[in-house]
Amino acid sequence: MRILFVEDDPEQLEPLHALLSRSGHIVDGVQDGDTAQWLIGEKDYDLIILDWMLPGKSGIELCQQYRQVGKTSPILILTAKDTTPDKVIGLDAGADDYLVKPVDALELLARVRALGRRSPLWQGDTLKLADLCLHLDAMTIQRGATTVKLSSREFQLLEYMLRHPRQVFTREQIELALWEWGNEPESNAVATLVKRLRQRLKEVKCQAWIETVYGVGYRLTATIGD
Repeated sequence: MRILFVEDDPEQLEPLHALLSRSGHIVDGVQDGDTAQWLIGEKDYDLIILDWMLPGKSGIELCQQYRQVGKTSPILILTAKDTTPDKVIGLDAGADDYLVKPVDALELLARVRALGRRSPLWQGDTLKLADLCLHLDAMTIQRGATTVKLSSREFQLLEYMLRHPRQVFTREQIELALWEWGNEPESNAVATLVKRLRQRLKEVKCQAWIETVYGVGYRLTATIGD
């Protein structure tokens, strides 16, 4: 999933950002409400995680504005405010869930998984193309009796391509989809990532399924006979 994570305390943002990234999510992390508002207008997110108290616009204001323009992706509010009236305010503003700080890592990941199932883009815990399966929670590919673990970035690329099978992607489209806001990839990053993913796919005998469309980019297609 692509997640917008808005938290003004770097001591909380950085470890939770890393936790979500290791779990295969693409996370845009920012520390103020105004930047978050701009990103919400520029990108589509599968999930938004908002701290309540932020410089600029508060998490509650962002939540209200997001719902007012008709966007439906799930929102999780993080806050030290733990009274029932505070929770009611957050939920009435349009949040789908509410987590009180300090945040437990396992609980956060469980809530993210649960909220992901509410996303309009949700297609289940497993994505398939022909007999190739990508298990989202385990970050593994399976074909027949063979299972292979993927790195976070390999997983992100394969998930992206499986959600758009047979579509040709340029290098720029892949960079925009997979790299976090503010994180500029190296010029050969996409080619290197495709090579690594093909090596993983080779272990399940479908490395040829990522096709290079010369002069354009890459696409994922099940090759008959592999």
